[in-house]
Amino acid sequence: QVDLVESGGGLVQDGGSLRLFCAASGDSFTIRAVTWYRQGPGTRRDLVAELTRDGTTNYAASLKGRFTVSRDGPRKGAYLQMNNLKPEDTGKYICYVPPGGIESGSHILISEYWGQGTQVTVSS
Repeated sequence: QVDLVESGGGLVQDGGSLRLFCAASGDSFTIRAVTWYRQGPGTRRDLVAELTRDGTTNYAASLKGRFTVSRDGPRKGAYLQMNNLKPEDTGKYICYVPPGGIESGSHILISEYWGQGTQVTVSS
């Protein structure tokens, strides 16, 4: 059983920064690929940032330059660094790991996983 847990959300003022973290439960799991989504109340999930197994990153066009997705080797998880936050960035940020995105020792897990999300609120 693998659970994804996000942390780092909160309330921040316009122009502030937050760093979100996504980890897979258990010490034996390492995230190698991740996608962050944002979902507002009553809206669909929009892609924010993607990090593939080979290290390629992709960002929503409106966010590029302000957000950075990366892995954390020692903690075996993935970060989303968010700078110069704006009120329109408010939403629940959800971590998704695609098939093949988690390793456990020499094994590569073939399932996909979703986290519960962490709320980010940017006040004007």
